[in-house]
Amino acid sequence: MSVSAPPRQLAFALPHAESFSRDDFLDGPCNAAGLALIERWPDWPNRIMMLVGAQGSGKSHLAAIWAKEAGARLTAAHTLTAAAVPAELATGALVVEDVDPATVDERALFHLLNLAREHDAFVLMTARQPPSAFEVGLRDLRSRLRALPVVTLAPPDDGLLRALIVKFGADRQMQLDEAVVSYLVSRIERSSVAARDAVAQLDAESLRLGRPITRALAANVLRHDGTA
Repeated sequence: MSVSAPPRQLAFALPHAESFSRDDFLDGPCNAAGLALIERWPDWPNRIMMLVGAQGSGKSHLAAIWAKEAGARLTAAHTLTAAAVPAELATGALVVEDVDPATVDERALFHLLNLAREHDAFVLMTARQPPSAFEVGLRDLRSRLRALPVVTLAPPDDGLLRALIVKFGADRQMQLDEAVVSYLVSRIERSSVAARDAVAQLDAESLRLGRPITRALAANVLRHDGTA
């Protein structure tokens, strides 16, 4: 007599909204300078500032906190056009996300910097690399960018990475014990993106198998992901 295997539970990819409020920002030594910049506004060393850090380092979260405080508009750098610059600066404060020399309209960005200076507007730009590493064709734009004060966000340390894993788990109503958290911290890349992805994979596999979340399950997930 054959015994059929128990059915596996279906895992549904439900959306998990991410909050960009100040209360949900996890701070630590790696992002202290960025948080200090946001909290000292409008007492900035320059009305145009740049936040630099890897993907998932917290740039967008800090920018969102500042945008709410300053009443700033938000725009993606790659969508910026010269014609749209006056409207973007209408509130006197603007966030320009993900400045990448490969995708940005150089003339539009140059116009933005000039107009912001003329109108004494505040501009907070985010980028994954410092302006000194930008390959920019317009000489005047290159010099303007390289003169901007830069605040750099470093990768999370053990303490912050641990807190991120716990937070991402709590967002999904997951119970993560100390053994699981410690295992993930010791195995994944040091970034919030890696922490979020690891927790999401662990959640999906736990639901798919109908098994509790354990260190062994975490090891299996990272092994199949090529991390462990």
